Amino acid sequence: MTILETRVYRGANIWSYEQAIHLVVDLGRLEDHPTNTLPGFTEHLLEMLPGLTNHSCSRGRRGGFVERLNEGTWLGHVAEHCALALQQVVGHDIRRGKTRQVKGRTGVYNVVYGYADEQVGLAAGRLAVRLLNHLVQSDPEFDWEAELESFILRAERTAFGPSTQAILDEAVSRDIPWIRLNQYSLVQLGQGVHAKRIRATMTSATSAIAVDVASDKDLTTRLLGAAGLPVPKQESVRSVEGAVAAAKRIGFPVVVKPLDGNHGRGVCLDLRDEDAVREAYLVAKEQSRRGTVIVETFVTGKDYRCLIVDGRMVAIAERVPAHVVGDGTSNVEQLVELTNADPRRGVGHEKVLTRIKVDAGAKEVLAAQGHTLESVPDNGEMVKLALTGNMSTGGISIDRTFEAHPENVEIAEEAARMVGLDIAGIDFICPDITEPVRETGGAICEVNAAPGFRMHTHPTIGEPQFIAKPVVDMLFPPGAPSRIPIIAVTGTNGKTTTSRMVAHIFKGMGRKVGMTSTDGVVIDERLLIRADASGPRSAKMVLQNPRVDFAVFEVARGGILREGLGYERNDVAVVLNVQPDHLGLRGIDTVEQLADVKAVLVEAVPRDGHAVLNADDPLVREMRRRCSGQVVWFSMEEPGSPAREMIEAHCRRGGKALVLNPSDRGEMIVVKHGRREMQLAWTHLLPATFSGRARMNVQNALAAAAAAFAAGAPLHDIRQGLRTFSTNYYLAPGRLNEVDVNGVNVIVDYCHNAPGMKMLGDFVDRVGESLSHDLARPSRIGVIATAGDRRDEDMRELGDIASRHFDVVIVREDQNRRGRKAGEVAGLVVEGVKRGMVDGARCKQVEEVHDEIKAVRHAMARANVGDLVVFCVDKHPAVMAELENWSQQAYAGAGASPDAPTADPDYVPAETTSS
Repeated sequence: MTILETRVYRGANIWSYEQAIHLVVDLGRLEDHPTNTLPGFTEHLLEMLPGLTNHSCSRGRRGGFVERLNEGTWLGHVAEHCALALQQVVGHDIRRGKTRQVKGRTGVYNVVYGYADEQVGLAAGRLAVRLLNHLVQSDPEFDWEAELESFILRAERTAFGPSTQAILDEAVSRDIPWIRLNQYSLVQLGQGVHAKRIRATMTSATSAIAVDVASDKDLTTRLLGAAGLPVPKQESVRSVEGAVAAAKRIGFPVVVKPLDGNHGRGVCLDLRDEDAVREAYLVAKEQSRRGTVIVETFVTGKDYRCLIVDGRMVAIAERVPAHVVGDGTSNVEQLVELTNADPRRGVGHEKVLTRIKVDAGAKEVLAAQGHTLESVPDNGEMVKLALTGNMSTGGISIDRTFEAHPENVEIAEEAARMVGLDIAGIDFICPDITEPVRETGGAICEVNAAPGFRMHTHPTIGEPQFIAKPVVDMLFPPGAPSRIPIIAVTGTNGKTTTSRMVAHIFKGMGRKVGMTSTDGVVIDERLLIRADASGPRSAKMVLQNPRVDFAVFEVARGGILREGLGYERNDVAVVLNVQPDHLGLRGIDTVEQLADVKAVLVEAVPRDGHAVLNADDPLVREMRRRCSGQVVWFSMEEPGSPAREMIEAHCRRGGKALVLNPSDRGEMIVVKHGRREMQLAWTHLLPATFSGRARMNVQNALAAAAAAFAAGAPLHDIRQGLRTFSTNYYLAPGRLNEVDVNGVNVIVDYCHNAPGMKMLGDFVDRVGESLSHDLARPSRIGVIATAGDRRDEDMRELGDIASRHFDVVIVREDQNRRGRKAGEVAGLVVEGVKRGMVDGARCKQVEEVHDEIKAVRHAMARANVGDLVVFCVDKHPAVMAELENWSQQAYAGAGASPDAPTADPDYVPAETTSS
C-alpha cells in the first residue's frame, strides 16, 4: 500500500465540515485481499493498537470496527482507523473519518480523517500505512515500539502545554475561534479587530514592564516591601565573597537563587554556613541570565502558589517537593521507580505530573537527610528528592483554594497589583495558609509572570480549579464579540466584482474591510499583496489583521479542493452560478461535482447565518438543502417565471429575496421580506451596469445587495454603495474597464471561459448596437485567450462563442501556459472560431498573436475611430499601461501609432482566415 497524494484541509471542505487530512492510497495487490483473508492480521493489529477495540465504525456501537475486521474490510478503511487510533494514543480525541474508492480507479481510495494538530495527523497517517504494510509482509527494519515512541515524542514537541490547552479549551467552549501563530504556544484568540494573543499564560494585555519587574527578584522584593507587604530580607550580589558577606548580614539560614531564573532552577534553600553559600552561589549563577544572584532570608513553612487573574485570586495550591514515602522494605531508588510508574507522571509537561529525576542535586538533598539511593527508609518516612515544590521537578500539588485566610488572599492580590501583572503567580512561604501570615510569620518570596496552570487544573490532591474561565473572561468579557462578520462569495463567474461591490458597500458604512480576491489581499482599500488570493491562506491573513472588522472573501474552486476554506464558518455565503469551467482537474469531471465543491460555502453557514443563492441556476437552487441557516434568493427572471414563483412562495413564508421588476421606466431592484416589498435602485442608474447593458453586473449587483441585506446593512447604505461603485481601473481592475483611446472604444475584462464569454458577448452586442459612425459601421475586435488547464473542448467552445459576437478575433496566449506547448492553446481556440465561422457566425477574420502586449498593439493598430475593441486580459496592469501609452501619443499618418505604423512590426500572423 502506497500513499499517492496528501492534502491538509484547514477548514470546511468537500469531505467534512471540519479540518481533515486526505490521503489518496493505492492498495495495489491488497485490493484483492480484505482483512478476513489475511491470517493473524486482525489479532496482531489489535495487539499493537488496542484502542481500535473502542471504535464503533458504521455499526454505531463499541467494537463495531472489530466486527468489520473479522467480516472483511479493505486496508484503506483500516488505515483511516489506525490514523485515528494513533492520534488517540497521544491524547487527541479525534473520531471523524471516512474512506471512499476513487471513482474509476480500482484499488485507489480516498482516506479522510480529522486531526487536532496538523503535523501529528500527517505523521499518524504515514505511520498507519507503514504499520499495515508491515503486518501484511513483515519488514525486518520496522520496529513498532521504536516507531510508536518516536511518534509520541513528535506529538509532545508540537503539543500545547497544559496552561495553553486549558485556555484554548475554555475558548472553544465559548465559540471563540483561535489560530496558532507559530509552532510553539503563540496563539490568537478571536478574529480581526477583536483578536487577542496569548503565549502560555501571558496575554496581549500583559505589561512588558511588569514582566521585567517580576523577572528582577531584587526589584520585586523592594517594591513589595515599600507597599508594606511581608517579604524576606535580601541582597543582590555578583561574587562568591559578596554572597557570603550578605548571608552574614542577613543571618543564617539563607536562600541563594538567581536574580532572573524560573521554574525553581538554581534555587538553593536552608543554607546554614559559609561553605554551603559558596557552593550554592555557583549553582545559582549558572541559571542567572544577568549573572546576578540573590541572597535572602530563609523563611520556614509550607510552599503555596496563589494564582491571581485580573487582580482577583482564583486558585491556591500547596506545592510539595518531589519525594518518596518509605515502606520499610524498598530502597530509595526502588521507591523512585515505583513513584514514576504512576500513569499520571510523564516527561516534562506530557502529563499532569512530571517524573522524578534523580540527578546530582537530588543526591545532595538525600545526603542532607542522611540517605543514599541504597538506603531503605522506615515505613511512612517521607524522603525529599528536591527542596523546591515546582511541578516541573517532580513535585505534587494540593488544592487549598477555599482554605486561605482572607488577609492572605488580600496580600497576594495586592502583590500582583504592585507588580502590574494581569496574570501572576504569587509564591507564599508560611506555616499555614489558613492563618494570617502577618501573625504566624511568612513572606512572599517571588512574583511570577506566566505562571503554570497545571498544579491548579490537575492537582494531585483536591478538586481541580477551572482557572481558564477568568482568563478568558478577562480577554473577552461576557457579551464581548470575538468574531468579525464574514461574507464569502463563490461561483464560476462574477466572484471578484461581487466581492468588490460588497466591500464597497460596507466601506461606505465606515467598516474596515479585509477582502481577498483573484487580484490580491486588500485591507481597508489598501492592496497589500498582488496575487491570486482567493484561497484559504489569504483568508487567514485577513482574519489575523488587527484593523479588520469585516471580511469579504472570494472563494475559488482550487482553494477549496486544495486546503478547504481555511476558516470555520461564514455568516453569509453567496453562490452566483455554476458553469462548466476547470473540469477535469483534481477529480472534478462534471458540473454536478463542481457544484458540490461550491456548496462547501453553503454548508459552512451557521444556524443564524444566510446563504444568498441564485434562483435562476438549477444547480445553485439545489444548494438550499445544504444550508443550516436562512436562504436569501436573487433572480433576474421576470414575474411569472418558475424561479419567481418559487421566490413568491418563499417570501409568503417570511423569507427574503431580491428580484428585478420591469416597468416602462426601466428595471427596479426590489427587496422582498415576507409580504413587504422595498424598492432599492434602478438598474440603469447603477454605473457598473452600463445603463443596464452589462447584464452580468446587474446580476452581481443583485447578489451584492442581497449579501449586504443579509449581513444587516440598511437599505440606504446598500443603495448608496451600488450607486457609487463603477467598473473603473481603481475600484474593479480588469472587470469591464472602459477606456477611450483616441476615439476607439476599448473594454478590458478578465473573461477567460466559455460561460463568461457568453455574458461578455451579450454585453458587446448591446453596446455595439448603440455605437454609430458617419462613415461606416463600427467594427468589433476581440482579443481573447484562455488558461491552459481547461479541456480542449472548452477552449474550442470559447472560440466558437467569441466568433458570434466579434467581426475580428485575435487569439493570444497567457504567459503561463500551464503545461501546454507554445501555440497549442491558441490553436484550439482558433479551431473553435473557425467552427463558428463555418456555421455563419459574425466573425469574418481570425488571427493569432501569442504575446499579449503585441496582440494589444496589433488590435489597436487596425482599429478605427468609433470601433469597439475588447481585450480579455491576463496581465491587466501591463495592458492598461500599453493603452495609456497609445492614448498619450498622437496618431501619425492614417491613424497609426508611431510605435506601430500599420501593425506591430514584429507580428507575423500564424494563420489568417477570412470569409
